Amino acid sequence: MPRPFGFSYERRGDGTVVITHRGRAAATLRGARAEKFLAEAEQGDAQLVMARWTGAYKFGNERVAREHSRNRRR
Repeated sequence: MPRPFGFSYERRGDGTVVITHRGRAAATLRGARAEKFLAEAEQGDAQLVMARWTGAYKFGNERVAREHSRNRRR
């Protein structure tokens, strides 16, 4: 599975954290959730943490889904 990329986050003055993926807002975290996210992002791989928090990570079924009849090119 490829490593996630294209994520960034911005801390705002009011304590809000906005996570973006390729320049588009993917999640907005406030309060305790924002603090928990920042702690995780500083300790681990920030790209992987942001992918997990936004739900934009690979589930492992992409290859199977690509072969499904409704997803084949005609």
